[in-house]
Amino acid sequence: MNGFQPDNIADRLNTAAQAKKALLERAARARAEADSPEAVERRAARAAIRAARDARIAERKAAKAALEAEQAAARRAAEIAEAAEREAALKAEQEAREAEYAERIAREAAREAEAQAARDARYAARKARKRNGR
Repeated sequence: MNGFQPDNIADRLNTAAQAKKALLERAARARAEADSPEAVERRAARAAIRAARDARIAERKAAKAALEAEQAAARRAAEIAEAAEREAALKAEQEAREAEYAERIAREAAREAEAQAARDARYAARKARKRNGR
């Protein structure tokens, strides 16, 4: 009791023709629906939505680029200020070293002058003792 009955060639050709006819009808219906005013309206709505989305994306990108440019400018200004501050600190440090050097030279000169004065005083005392007969 086999339920499968082999078709003859005419049945198979008839089935193929019906399938082809159904396929053509579906294609014609799809074409008609694509050209309908509702479909045109839907496509226009989708295009408007797409355009609005693209505009929002472009606006976000522009805002992000502006923010990045602002941050880069702020970083550059901070770097310039920091470099100026470092330069001023180095200049102040150099001036302090120069002042310390000048002070040390002055102290050494004063010490040498005191030593010279003490030496001169000793020499003068020795001469005075020689003159006084000692």
